[in-house]
Amino acid sequence: MGIAPFTTDEIVPFLALATEEGWLCDRWEFDFLLHKYPQGCFVWRENGESAGYVTSVRYGASGWIGNLLVPAKFRRKGIGRVLMEQAVATLLKDGAETVWLTASADGAGLYRKLGFVEIDTIRRWGGLGGMNGAQRCGGSDFLAMREIDRVGWGDKRDLILKLSLNRGTLFTTSAGYLCCQSWKNGIQVGPWGCLVGPQAGPLLDQAIGEGREQVFLDVPARNHTAAHLLQEKGFEVRGTNLLMYLGAEPEYRPETIFALASMGSMG
Repeated sequence: MGIAPFTTDEIVPFLALATEEGWLCDRWEFDFLLHKYPQGCFVWRENGESAGYVTSVRYGASGWIGNLLVPAKFRRKGIGRVLMEQAVATLLKDGAETVWLTASADGAGLYRKLGFVEIDTIRRWGGLGGMNGAQRCGGSDFLAMREIDRVGWGDKRDLILKLSLNRGTLFTTSAGYLCCQSWKNGIQVGPWGCLVGPQAGPLLDQAIGEGREQVFLDVPARNHTAAHLLQEKGFEVRGTNLLMYLGAEPEYRPETIFALASMGSMG
């Protein structure tokens, strides 16, 4: 028994377990993580069986931990804590100064014991709509997107932004951007950032119109402008998690972050 690398063979059983838990995730996420940061993704094996999972990814001076999942029959044995400690140690060794995660109410106690501090709440909003036509994405669009994202998170997060652009459709204004990503069960809004609050509404109108598809996004609770816009569109809060960090206090500006780039696992 002990820790082993998370390999591609683990993706299918993880996704089956995650579906039972009601999580929103898909194979592309793990293909990305195992390609870009395999050294930060781990499995705990117990008598030849996978008994716990965790993933992580490092950007510039920060990292994210996600997908900590222990099957019910293996819980309360300390497996989650060991996996978390390994993921944190790997990120810190590789130069991350701040480590982020989103935590359920049940998981927050463990993270606090490991030194994580709550900084915000992430609300998952859901509604109905359809994606509109897109603007063309050029090099200048990415540079602007990266700078707006950096203002919100205090770091250059090229990996997650490029992944979002490769998967999604980009909409822009002079001081904001919004990327829509297609999932098998709907449309994710995010990443979505804006430095000038009044431009956020037109961005959302550019991207999402009438339709019957499920639309979902994860939004910092401290961004009150985002909450107001989504309420006006008929969206509802479907769940909440805590946003926590460990290490150096981040230059976090939630008023510029209208939606995360991933559904909690990569920021």
